[in-house]
Amino acid sequence: MLPGPHRLRLAADFQRTVRRGRRTSTATIVVHALAGEDRDPARVGFVVSKAVGGAVVRNRVKRRLRSAMRPHLDGMRGLLLVIRANPAAAAATFATVSGDLQLCLAKVRPAAPSAAS
Repeated sequence: MLPGPHRLRLAADFQRTVRRGRRTSTATIVVHALAGEDRDPARVGFVVSKAVGGAVVRNRVKRRLRSAMRPHLDGMRGLLLVIRANPAAAAATFATVSGDLQLCLAKVRPAAPSAAS
């Protein structure tokens, strides 16, 4: 489980992130990201529907996504993230899901401010 300050809990936050945030996807996941305050920790929510599989499969996919997300939390300060698993995530390996997550996070991460010359 992710530490408490890093969890997205409210339905309104999920909805706002999905509706107004940037979106990118791969075969296994869809990532929605909405910029918040830079001083706040990244907050992440996961959506794994019944289309992915039964309860055991859905929980395994959620565990893999949480584990893959953990090392990226510090680099995502201020972002609200909703990570939705596609049905292909059920058959994917951890390495595949982790790589797809890393690819999506690189796309939605806000650009670092450039140094003024």
